[in-house]
Amino acid sequence: MNREEILKILEDAGVLLKGHFLLTSGRHSQKYLQCAKLFQYPEYSRVITNELIKQFKNEKIDLVVGPAVGGIILAYEAARQLNVKNIFMERENGKMTLRRGFEIQEGMKILVVEDVVTTGGSVKEVIDVIKDNGGIVIGVGSIVDRSTGNRKFEEELKSVIKFDIETYSPDECPLCKEGTPAVKPGSRSIK
Repeated sequence: MNREEILKILEDAGVLLKGHFLLTSGRHSQKYLQCAKLFQYPEYSRVITNELIKQFKNEKIDLVVGPAVGGIILAYEAARQLNVKNIFMERENGKMTLRRGFEIQEGMKILVVEDVVTTGGSVKEVIDVIKDNGGIVIGVGSIVDRSTGNRKFEEELKSVIKFDIETYSPDECPLCKEGTPAVKPGSRSIK
């Protein structure tokens, strides 16, 4: 798929939002990506996930792991298409951990997936748990790469699409200067 076809799916699914947004970081933006909306549509989920896993076709993968919440459905769909197991990690007392009886066996080759990577903080935490349990991270995949090269993990990142969305401090935001109210999207509280 080319960039225009991918953008069309993201727009049709309501993933790419335009307006005045207050981000988790406290910065403001005119665009926001709500990737969870993609997974409302099984066909879009299948097609976009296939675009991602094609980039790992030469890798031997035993397990796909995603952080909760953004990586859960993506990990499932990637594992389904690869015909391997999948699990997710979640925070307990603020720390990413294996729960629900999930295990990582020594030497397992693991693909880590996340819907959007901006700083990669959650992905880094997942990678650390995998390595602490003897797993081998063969790569990281995301639907959207917003990291612009500034991420917290060293493993190679492959994505379906890259975005460099401009953000502003509240005192420099052109939409604030116009008097347009900011909306807080997403699921995490503001820092």
